[in-house]
Amino acid sequence: MADLIDNKIIDDIRIILEDARHKVSSVINTELLTAYWNIGKLLCEYEKGVDKNNEKMLMSDLSKRLTNELGKGFSRSNLFNMKKFYLTYPAVQTLSGLSWSHYCELLSVEDADARKFYENETINSNWSVRELKRQIDTSLFERLLLSNGKANKQKVMELAQQGVTYNTPSDIIKEPYVFEFLGIPENKPMLEKDLERALIDKIENFLLELGRGFMFVGSQQRITIGNSHYYVDMVFYNKIIKAYVLIDLKIGNLKPENIGQMNAYVNYYDKEVNDVGDEKPIGIILCANASEVVAEYALGGLENQIFASKYTYYIPDKEELIRQVETAMKELDDSDKT
Repeated sequence: MADLIDNKIIDDIRIILEDARHKVSSVINTELLTAYWNIGKLLCEYEKGVDKNNEKMLMSDLSKRLTNELGKGFSRSNLFNMKKFYLTYPAVQTLSGLSWSHYCELLSVEDADARKFYENETINSNWSVRELKRQIDTSLFERLLLSNGKANKQKVMELAQQGVTYNTPSDIIKEPYVFEFLGIPENKPMLEKDLERALIDKIENFLLELGRGFMFVGSQQRITIGNSHYYVDMVFYNKIIKAYVLIDLKIGNLKPENIGQMNAYVNYYDKEVNDVGDEKPIGIILCANASEVVAEYALGGLENQIFASKYTYYIPDKEELIRQVETAMKELDDSDKT
């Protein structure tokens, strides 16, 4: 007997059910955030009549009572987060609809501009809580501010208000790139082919580090110029800026000839690979040490978009990155006054 059930009706019912479940989940999340915000408000008001020296004891005792009577979710740290949630987001209507776990990670960021940046990027890039935590831990905000060699107030405001915007090729560059997800000790010697293989094995992590809109095309992509074959270490395509992104990995220091080689790769992709509608390809040379002097002289005068940036196997010192940003901002302020 022929099957009378059309697969389309199954698919249509599945879509309706999944949509309903998503809406229910969204409503529950909104109500939970509102409840935690109101609890935070209540805690702040209640503490006004409590001696400052007894605040921690109050939270500890309150946590035990609430856990015994209402169940999980009222640890002392969570109660402090609810207070901070209310104080950080004084208008509950302005909440972005992220999960409570997302907001707990955001509350760990003290700088308001940086926190707003991470909030916007979580929404724009659909980061999981784990991905958000990783970006905060690796100081993405500060790295982006330092990527073009200087931090300025306009860049701070743009990142805080919009997240990452791809207006120019330089907007995709970070300084440095962080490969802590590879688990390689900082001083362990490594061949370029081994680094490439390790990045491919962890391609999802590498795509997260590269940023929004990147798609992996392949590794060791052959280029034939004249009678000679050359190979680009890694090729990506960014669907937002509509351009191929060619990456060359260098274990040692940046050399002028590295930039000349990348320039040839970019020219080849521009003439032989680009389709109608593609923007000019972008070249990124990732090296263990990108000398600013070498980069300045070797990159000067090139028409192609080629960038040199450092990579590191460990999470950078966040405080040091913040100091670098503050120094750059102060130098900018001083130059404006003269």
